[in-house]
Amino acid sequence: MAIRKIQPNDNQTLGSVIQTVLKEFGIDRPGTAYYDPQLYSLYESFQTPGSNYWVVEIDNEIVGCGGIFPTKGLDKDCVELVKFYLLPKARGKGLGKELLLQCISGAKELGYESMYLETMPELTTAIPLYERNGFRHLTAPLGDSGHFACTIWMQKTLM
Repeated sequence: MAIRKIQPNDNQTLGSVIQTVLKEFGIDRPGTAYYDPQLYSLYESFQTPGSNYWVVEIDNEIVGCGGIFPTKGLDKDCVELVKFYLLPKARGKGLGKELLLQCISGAKELGYESMYLETMPELTTAIPLYERNGFRHLTAPLGDSGHFACTIWMQKTLM
């Protein structure tokens, strides 16, 4: 298993991984990452200052991904956990936790003081992972991610 930074040639595979997971959970609908215009150009999107994106590989096959992005409308000291997905073959092995810890570490290195995320009730294994790692539920969304289908909002203090 390896976690590495995104490369330009990852774009097509990552877009497919994200859409595959969203379809699996029946949440391939407007207001989710499924329809993000940059879904197949993530490398370019994550050249934005204050952002970073990681890829999880098993035997040189991409099986997951996740990153951090300074979403419009968030406080300057807050970053959003974004496009965090694992294929079924990567689940139950601790890879989600390792990837989440990589994202948290990366956010701290960039000087962020908190991390925000949006998710949906259908992602039943992700929510407990976030809770176990210090994320607390919010009563309303922060920022302007454009993901209006998300109904669960969480935040974690990093400092």
